[in-house]
Amino acid sequence: MSDAWAVESGAMPVHAFDQVETLLGAGTVGYELDAQVDAIDTVMVSVGGGGLIGGTAAWFGGATRVVGVEPEGAPTLTMALEAGRPVDAPTEGVAADSLAPRRVGELMFAIAQRHVDAVVTVPDDAIRRAQQRLWDELRIVAEPGGVAAFAGLIDGRYVPSGAEHVAVVLSGANTVAVDFDR
Repeated sequence: MSDAWAVESGAMPVHAFDQVETLLGAGTVGYELDAQVDAIDTVMVSVGGGGLIGGTAAWFGGATRVVGVEPEGAPTLTMALEAGRPVDAPTEGVAADSLAPRRVGELMFAIAQRHVDAVVTVPDDAIRRAQQRLWDELRIVAEPGGVAAFAGLIDGRYVPSGAEHVAVVLSGANTVAVDFDR
């Protein structure tokens, strides 16, 4: 549908995660973190198709550790790194609407191979707990895919060293209804 509209209107089609312009735009997340926060050792980013982590990792270029976090039901980058190329992965779970394309993007994959230091997976219940904690403690409503990186931290899937400064990227806009236990 969007491709047809782009042809009719002359608009430039923009791929959600596998286009140079998308990666450049996502790179601004790294730029903003770098400009606003001193002494970041590690940045944790949720992974779906890889646009956000690809752009962020490209910005830091190995100068800051980048850790991807994926739902266990949609390990797109994990499977691609194991295979040495993008491959089809399962697409299920609570974050499937935003973090479960069939495979990671071709363009970001080379960036991930060079600049993503680790990828961890989290179960759906950890993602739900992360959503709840953000609401309870900060009154932030975030979609499941947007909190996967936070879930990786609070669920112990990534354990920082004692002095490590970790930034967690919260992202996404697919939350339309929230049913928290309040």
